[in-house]
Amino acid sequence: MTKEIHEIGPLKVIQLFFPVSNFHAIVVIDNVALGPSIGGVRVSSEVTVEEVKRLARTMTMKNSIAGLPHGGGKAGIIVDPKDPKKERYFRIFAQAIKDLHEYIPGPDMGSNEECMAWIKDEIGRATALPEEMGGLPLDKLGATGFGLAECAEVACPYANIELKGARVAIQGFGSVGKAAAKFLSRKGAVIVAVSDTKGSVCSPDGIDVKELLEVKATTGSVTNYKKGSGKMCSELFLAQCDILIPAATPDVINKDNVNEVKAKMILQGANIPATKEAEEILYKRGILSVPDFIANAGGVIMAAMEYEGKSEKEAFTAISERVKKNTKSILEKSSAEKILPRQAAEAIAKERVLRAMQYKKVL
Repeated sequence: MTKEIHEIGPLKVIQLFFPVSNFHAIVVIDNVALGPSIGGVRVSSEVTVEEVKRLARTMTMKNSIAGLPHGGGKAGIIVDPKDPKKERYFRIFAQAIKDLHEYIPGPDMGSNEECMAWIKDEIGRATALPEEMGGLPLDKLGATGFGLAECAEVACPYANIELKGARVAIQGFGSVGKAAAKFLSRKGAVIVAVSDTKGSVCSPDGIDVKELLEVKATTGSVTNYKKGSGKMCSELFLAQCDILIPAATPDVINKDNVNEVKAKMILQGANIPATKEAEEILYKRGILSVPDFIANAGGVIMAAMEYEGKSEKEAFTAISERVKKNTKSILEKSSAEKILPRQAAEAIAKERVLRAMQYKKVL
């Protein structure tokens, strides 16, 4: 374990085993100096302790730099997200974290507002609840995708890109990818390639986003969009584009494909979508990569606004203001100091956490 991890966290790493129900869960509370941790519950048969730790650290950085009164945490339920017993797993998981008051669950890959409603019903705390429960449903409103579009508006000049007319490829056409496509197209960007778990579709002349959303909703996959050429999922990273948005699983940009990336700029829509080695190579190649906890902070900002009882309008205003401000701050620092954008962002976020830790009682 490195010095940096000891300096900030993790505070708690908990593994929960449920032999009778035949599943296993992980909770990592990285840091609570700024307040109780907020972080999503990832549902995947492949999620690991190390992955949850990395994601929890990302949430610490994200909440800190966004100026939220929350620390970072994350959870993973190790089951197939399509398992028909999913509600039972969530309710059992909720009961297990009932007294873990330092952690406030939210949605993540494999979970949604319905899952948060189950948790809320069991233990009385969760974010991104359904509208019927007074929540601000992140996926329906497209909070993270909206934040990505606001981030792009500020970041494009640093990569010598004009957002209007910019060609965009999106890896992962789930809730984040769909919202990013919608909000970016409203700003004049042209979506030229998208992918989901079934494959990818490319159209150099541009994809009709409204039609693509209808195809995804009715057929379940972007591969059924007939106005583009179908390709393998991995080929999306080779697409000729100005902006690439990885919006699915971790480490999809790595040493094996990073040198083939054609984009001028990467907006990290997913958490930890690129390895450290890949980010260093991108920087050396002159490709701007805006780190996850800057680019995709829209979701957690809206979750925090919901937790504070703010309105939908107030939440969107907060996302726009904070994402734009933070994008400008870290890119200016990166340029002035000639360091990676992630290094700039971590320095700013870490400083706030360390200052807050000084006010905490030492046992």
